[in-house]
Amino acid sequence: MIGTDSPALDPTDLTSTMNWTQLLDISLHFDQHLGGLILQYGAAVYALLFAIVFCEIAFLPLFFLPGNPMIMLCGAFCARGLLSVLVMIPLLFAAVVLGSLVNYRIGRKLGYTLLAKDHAWLDRSALQKAHAFYEARGGATFLISPFLGMIRTLAPFVAGMSAMTPRRFVSYVAGGGALWSGSLVTAGYFFGNAPFLRDHMGTLTLLGVVLGLSILIVSSGWRLIKTHLP
Repeated sequence: MIGTDSPALDPTDLTSTMNWTQLLDISLHFDQHLGGLILQYGAAVYALLFAIVFCEIAFLPLFFLPGNPMIMLCGAFCARGLLSVLVMIPLLFAAVVLGSLVNYRIGRKLGYTLLAKDHAWLDRSALQKAHAFYEARGGATFLISPFLGMIRTLAPFVAGMSAMTPRRFVSYVAGGGALWSGSLVTAGYFFGNAPFLRDHMGTLTLLGVVLGLSILIVSSGWRLIKTHLP
């Protein structure tokens, strides 16, 4: 729980006192700011945590927002008693599921629009293959994707573009979101206060983004090579 010395503010006060530049700086350097934000804004920090995770997953251009290291850091602050683990895990789970649903809806709307206009450059067979892949292996995809920067943002969008069955999508995303939020908050709770992890949280954030982009580039390159193989 948050200490009694923390001011009791409405969650909207947190964003109303900051401009977008400050919010972006806080998001990119969360390891440096979270402790001060908790002491200054109290429970309103939960709203910011929800917003960061939701926006990272819901909107492709915001894939760079912190993911895994931030969640572990939240677990570390839960261990110190500054945040509540009973609030944090359900909050992050909700952010993952709702963000994924928004991204899925954006992808599905775009997919329908492109198909309706019958663009010559649109590869319908690729969408059909993506649909078949998600229907057959969507469970494994959405259990793993939350742990990979960029992939957790891209996967719901592609699922929507390829018209994955909504019921399957929701069930798979819920499973992946529960595993991601529960395991990382728990890991942060028990290990997040280790000096090495605490001192290199910013580097871990950058590595998460680089890893996600690398996997995306390698997988895209491999698919391209396979299409040109005899």
